[in-house]
Amino acid sequence: MSVNSINNTTSTAAYTSTVQQNNYKKEDTTKAAEKDTSKDKGVVYEKGTTSSKKTYAKADVVARLKKDAEQRTSQLKSLVQQMMGNQGAKIGQADDMWKFLAKGDFTVSPEVKAKAQADIADDGYWGVEQTSDRIIDFAKALVGDDPEQAEKMRAAFEKGFKAATKSWGSKLPDISQRTYQAVMDKFDDWAGVKETA
Repeated sequence: MSVNSINNTTSTAAYTSTVQQNNYKKEDTTKAAEKDTSKDKGVVYEKGTTSSKKTYAKADVVARLKKDAEQRTSQLKSLVQQMMGNQGAKIGQADDMWKFLAKGDFTVSPEVKAKAQADIADDGYWGVEQTSDRIIDFAKALVGDDPEQAEKMRAAFEKGFKAATKSWGSKLPDISQRTYQAVMDKFDDWAGVKETA
C-alpha cells in the first residue's frame, strides 16, 4: 500500500465525515424550524371598518411632536438653569426646577425675560394656541384621528394636567389654566360635543 492511497483514503474519510456532520446540522436546523412554525399560528386577519376619515401618519406626527417637544423643553431647561446658576441655585431633579419657578423667588435678566415673554405670547411656541394645538394633534395622532377616542384622550390629558399641577406644587399659572380650557374646547370640537349640544 502506498502513502498516496493512505492520504486519499484519509482525505475521503474526512470529507465524508464533514458532509455527514453538515447534513446532521441541516436536519437539526430544519427540524427546529419545523417545530417553531408548528407553534406559530400565522397571521390572523381581522376585518376592520373602512371609513372616509382623514388619516394621520401616526408615527410621523408622534415622532415630529416628540422631537420638537424634547428640543423646546431642553431649551427651556437650559434657560432656567442659566438663570438659577447666576443666582447660586442648583437643580437636583426636574421637579426641583418647577418648584423653584413656582416660588417666584428669583430675578431674571432682561434678555431672559424678553425670550420668555416671546415664547408665551399669544403667537409664541409656549402660548395658549400653539400649545393646545400640539396637544390635540398629538392626541389625534395616537388614535388615528378617531373622534370616538376623544374622551379617552381627554381623560389622559386631564391626568397629565393634574400631575403637572402636583409637580408645580400649587395651582398652575394663568397661562396654563387658559391652555387647559383651550384644549378642552378643542376636545369638544373634535368629539363633536358642541355640534350635538
